[in-house]
Amino acid sequence: MLKISASERIHYGRVMKLTGPIILQNLLSAAVNSADVVMLNFVGQAHISAVSLATQYATVLFMILYGLGTGVTMLSAQYFGKGEMRAVDAVEGIALRFSVSVTMLFAACALLIPEYMMRAFTPDPELILLGASYLRNVAAAYLCWGLTEIYLATLRSIGRVGISTALNGTAFTLNILLNAVFIFGLFGAPKLGAAGVALATSISRVAELILALIVSARSKDVRLKLSYMFIRSKVLFRDFLRMALPATLNDVSWGLAFSMYSVIIGQFLGTDMVAANSFTSLVRNFGTVLCFSVASGGGILLGQLLGDGQMKEAEQAASALMKLTVLFGAIGGLIVLACMPAALRFASMTETGRGYLKGMLWINTYYVMGQAVNTTLIAGVFRAGGDSRFGFICDTIDMWLYAVPLGFLAAAALKLPPLWVYFLLCTDEFVKWPWVIGHYRSKKWLRNITRENVVES
Repeated sequence: MLKISASERIHYGRVMKLTGPIILQNLLSAAVNSADVVMLNFVGQAHISAVSLATQYATVLFMILYGLGTGVTMLSAQYFGKGEMRAVDAVEGIALRFSVSVTMLFAACALLIPEYMMRAFTPDPELILLGASYLRNVAAAYLCWGLTEIYLATLRSIGRVGISTALNGTAFTLNILLNAVFIFGLFGAPKLGAAGVALATSISRVAELILALIVSARSKDVRLKLSYMFIRSKVLFRDFLRMALPATLNDVSWGLAFSMYSVIIGQFLGTDMVAANSFTSLVRNFGTVLCFSVASGGGILLGQLLGDGQMKEAEQAASALMKLTVLFGAIGGLIVLACMPAALRFASMTETGRGYLKGMLWINTYYVMGQAVNTTLIAGVFRAGGDSRFGFICDTIDMWLYAVPLGFLAAAALKLPPLWVYFLLCTDEFVKWPWVIGHYRSKKWLRNITRENVVES
């Protein structure tokens, strides 16, 4: 059994208070992805596979925005703990400069060259056609996402996770309803299949941005204002680059490498594996909800404690966070196991595909523990103290020098059976455990990163 000290128990309530709304938010996000797969299951395997591949670009964009949001959280949580709200506004503005630029680039590519984007993942003409229609319709969502994600990250960094969850929840609920309308052609709407999923996403993201602007107009502290992009602070800009850039590059590097897994599966292992991977990712998302939420909520709490100079309290909170992570990692594995019968019964795919799905789900019953520990430490604990460089180096080496080459070697050169290739890809999280856990025990992340007089007149 895990031994829990009296001081650690104090932090469990604080962590769960922040984590609870984030769990709900992540569950809703997973529900949207589930709805996509469930509804497209009635349309056909090709639509599921096309959307699965096309959304890899959204995954990469999410990693970029998540990295920028992490930079916001790292700095804003500590400056909020210190009581300097003008610095929080400046950090939000710096992040908005980057997010607006990146989302405009993604939207332009999705509108102008969607076929080329799909060819990177598959040679199948049908999947290219369906995926291209998805990308064209999702371009507007990219633009709105860049604004709302930074604003919601700022809200979360000061502990206002409930508002963030309410906005996300409204958008996700609308997305699910519109998915049904545009996929099946309800209420006189055209039946759009894969393109309908993208259109529903774009409309819900526009609605989320409108709600964010309404909340911002009524807020007395954190607001969504493009004028924040022009707040001058050379010190904060350098700190943001020094801390957020490695975090962003870390998430992008990890996201691109994870997308390469889809390239390996799509190019070498066949459409049955692509479809099975879609369902597997869906179930794994539910299995990791608790773990990833604890990492987010715990990182916010740690940042506020460190910014307020409470080093001993932060160390104790990190210890409590790790024990929660181990517990929730085990629960996540059981969730994957519990979902297996329903996933196998429901999945509309060939018998070969179902066989792949069963094997992949068994692998994920323990894989979620690897993700849980690494995410909590790298994206939660380390980044709370401004230590994003370690995670970038660790993940880049692990993914690009180990997992991706191993996957290509196993699939293209050795031509191993598909499930063996997938098993080898899923060793990536456990390979880096010794270094990640060792860095946690070194306490090099335990730092106050705030400065004095950081905003220029």
